Amino acid sequence: MSSCGYCSRGESRGWVKRGRVTIAGKPATRSDEKVFASDVCVDGEPIEQPEGLLAVFHKPMGCVCSRDEREGTSVYDLLPERWSHRNPPVSSVGRLDKETTGVLLITDQGDLVHRWTSPRHKIPKVYEVTIAGGLKPELVSLFASGTLWLEGENDPCLPAKLELLGPEQARLELIEGRFHQVRRMFASQNLLVTQLHRSRFGDFTADDLAPGTWRFLPLPTE
Repeated sequence: MSSCGYCSRGESRGWVKRGRVTIAGKPATRSDEKVFASDVCVDGEPIEQPEGLLAVFHKPMGCVCSRDEREGTSVYDLLPERWSHRNPPVSSVGRLDKETTGVLLITDQGDLVHRWTSPRHKIPKVYEVTIAGGLKPELVSLFASGTLWLEGENDPCLPAKLELLGPEQARLELIEGRFHQVRRMFASQNLLVTQLHRSRFGDFTADDLAPGTWRFLPLPTE
């Protein structure tokens, strides 16, 4: 219960005493009893994701992926408070900036965060982009060339797949995750991104979810 964020270890004794906890359908009698997590219910509901939590979240506009209250509304304000009390607490897999919407993975599994953010795993991320001004066809070959430099970076961007969808709309697929990379790639060509939506992260999408909502995913088996 403590590691899943319900209460502290000390508080668990009171939960048991008040009859809020059952084991295999029977009231628990001790807070230190060794049992299978799958047999435990709290207030009549099974323990939430006892083996580890993984969820896909549709990040809305105007919230940040930080716990710093000075930065304003956070994605963690929109998720169940209990998730932040898990041990370890949940975190996002990478970040989306305040004005970017779309798919964001949330987990308490540090190995997944590392695996899905490490450049060597080359996880594809797909963005739907709206630009102020016109998009020129030569951008496709430039973004794919691996020669595009961003200000302040020591290495050029890895090749990226750009698909022009209209005069001001494009779809961009990256395997990197540099700071504000999509906006900076277009800014390097004097183009301003006015809307940015991540439609896919690896195999995951969130467009079936309303902004600000989430659903659980099964933990990977390997």
